[in-house]
Amino acid sequence: MSDTQVFRLPDLGEGLTEAELVNWLVAVGDEIRVDQPIAEVETAKSVVEVPSPYAGTVLELHGEPGQTLDVGKPLISVAPVGARADDAAPAPSPDGSAASSMPSGSGRPDATPGAASSAPAAVAANAYREEEKAGSGNVLIGYGTPGGEGQSRRSRAPRVSTAAAETQDVDLSLLRTRVPGKLGAVISPLVRRMAREHGVDLGELHGSGDSGLIMRRDVEAAIPSRALTPEARPETPEAPAPRSTPEARSPEATSTDARTGLGVSARTPVKGVRKAVAANMARSRQEIPEATVWVDVDATALVELRAGLKKADSHAATPGLLAFIARFVTAGLKRFPELNTRIETGDDGAQEIVSFAGVNLGFAAQTDRGLMVPSIRNADKLSARELDGEIRRLTAVAREGKAIPEELGSGTFTLNNYGVFGVDGSAAIINHPEVAILGVGRIMDKPWVVGGELAVRKVTELTLTFDHRVCDGGTAAGFLRFVADAIENPGSVLSDL
Repeated sequence: MSDTQVFRLPDLGEGLTEAELVNWLVAVGDEIRVDQPIAEVETAKSVVEVPSPYAGTVLELHGEPGQTLDVGKPLISVAPVGARADDAAPAPSPDGSAASSMPSGSGRPDATPGAASSAPAAVAANAYREEEKAGSGNVLIGYGTPGGEGQSRRSRAPRVSTAAAETQDVDLSLLRTRVPGKLGAVISPLVRRMAREHGVDLGELHGSGDSGLIMRRDVEAAIPSRALTPEARPETPEAPAPRSTPEARSPEATSTDARTGLGVSARTPVKGVRKAVAANMARSRQEIPEATVWVDVDATALVELRAGLKKADSHAATPGLLAFIARFVTAGLKRFPELNTRIETGDDGAQEIVSFAGVNLGFAAQTDRGLMVPSIRNADKLSARELDGEIRRLTAVAREGKAIPEELGSGTFTLNNYGVFGVDGSAAIINHPEVAILGVGRIMDKPWVVGGELAVRKVTELTLTFDHRVCDGGTAAGFLRFVADAIENPGSVLSDL
């Protein structure tokens, strides 16, 4: 139909070119309003709900869950409010065939040809009788509804009873609107996705989290008894149920790798976060002439300082060691601003170093979706206690897939605590387009010389990888030494911060 409004997948931020469709929040025939979430999509950075800039009747959903959609491609087709049903393309019936309009002589004495087919449109028009002028609060890049001056209308559809629908010969499937009532106790879209893939009804689960929040472990515990038949269940109850996800598919048993002669056990598409990380790391290694410097640091004084603070005020949240190191890093970047920059290349090939009036400190966080780097905006203006709160908050939203693009793509320098994995050091790859990354290894007891005497101290290793185009080794070493000295003598440094 000529009046059909086609909503195309918008750029969800940071110039992303594609997204994976996780779940539809509406169905063909639903009446939707402006700003109503219509789908969950997973980008390379987070899982987000996409709001509709249009109000009307859903005519077509362009894509299936698990499918990767390109930005700019059709996402959903909507018939505007008040559109005649016979102008619209027929909505598919549950069996996949086109739904036909009711013929004349349907049992109603007043039935006339075409009256039944236009009934859904008439009901839709009545449902949107009360319309208020408002602008969309969910503007996406390249999309959205302008505010004010009556340029857009936010519509609210009243409830339509079953009896009223039957009186007007309206198919109820064309009037339903899904309301995630019983799923309100599930925060993470990844948990909902896992439940959907394994056929677990979240409405039957009792969450083990705070206030009955349904956690991933709750869904995993429900999978074995539902996803497996008695014949296919493992012999031991502790064995996890086999999972079948779109990310990995098992080939035929006869599949053999030509180069190695070994059987191929699985093929896993590189997409989503893994695809974004792979592209960014490859670009970093191709473009950045990096160099690495490192130093062992006696962190005993810092560990004792934190222990003292925790003992002195057991009621207040004591900043973690990473928060203190983050504070030392932001102070060091003020002294050595060359490491808090970015190199930009013009169309003519000319390059320039871009400096920033502040520090957005990124930190690596391992999640179920892969490595994420949320960033603390204006971190140089925060105390160690405030940095600790932001680290905890951003880690949580990143692991839940709820981080917004501004929290994932705005860093100017990255801090990587790989010590949590039990390793001492790593020559990390710079998070392009940044120019440096500082890594912190595990803190462990080591023999150390103090005042000419051998002692057991808490020692860690700091590793700085930097872009040699923006500074020389002297600048990198100066920054690294500043952070190391701050860790070894935190009292004197903190007094000046």
